[in-house]
Amino acid sequence: MSSKHREQGKDGQGAVPEAASTEQAAATTASQVPPAEPKPDQSAGKAGAAPEDAALRAARLEAELAAVREELSAVNDKYLRKLADDVNFRKRMAREKEDGQRYALSGLLGDLVPVLDDFDRAIGSSEASREYAVLHDGIVLIRRQLGQVLEGKYGLKRFESVGQPFDPQRHEAVAVVQGQPGEGDEAVVAEEFAAGYGLHDRVLRTAKVRVRMPAPAAEPKAGGEGA
Repeated sequence: MSSKHREQGKDGQGAVPEAASTEQAAATTASQVPPAEPKPDQSAGKAGAAPEDAALRAARLEAELAAVREELSAVNDKYLRKLADDVNFRKRMAREKEDGQRYALSGLLGDLVPVLDDFDRAIGSSEASREYAVLHDGIVLIRRQLGQVLEGKYGLKRFESVGQPFDPQRHEAVAVVQGQPGEGDEAVVAEEFAAGYGLHDRVLRTAKVRVRMPAPAAEPKAGGEGA
């Protein structure tokens, strides 16, 4: 064997142990490193969580819907009660208005009933006595009593017109007469055909009267003008 071959043999024997030691070190290092834990499957986790979230969301929506329905039912009940109260109030007001119109004159009529009794007694007395004076006195008495009732309790009062200046707010002229010189220079009520009445501070009915107009002014004579 040549020296060249021996060198190669030596080099080859030296190279083999070095490669073996490298492989052994790598194996040892690999054995010492702990195996990597497998990563959780995120897609599986998401797939499992989605049905749970949907169920919670559906339950929450159902609870909110139930609360809204309950609130709506309470509001509807309040509205129906309010509507019923309003209808009853309108009916009661209409009934009270109708009763007020029907019985508004109950007080006045109650005061007039005794006057009717007086008329009945006056008629009975006149029929029994057949005297005009008895009937006349009875009617005068009834008229006085009726006037006192209407004036004292209801404020109805007759106002005088004859001799008063003509007032279109209180008098209605149904006739006119020409006055004489010296009777005044303004229109005056000369005669009363129907009495006028006032209610408190208002005129309830104007008096129907004849009005005396002032005499026209005398025209100056022609001779007086020449003088």
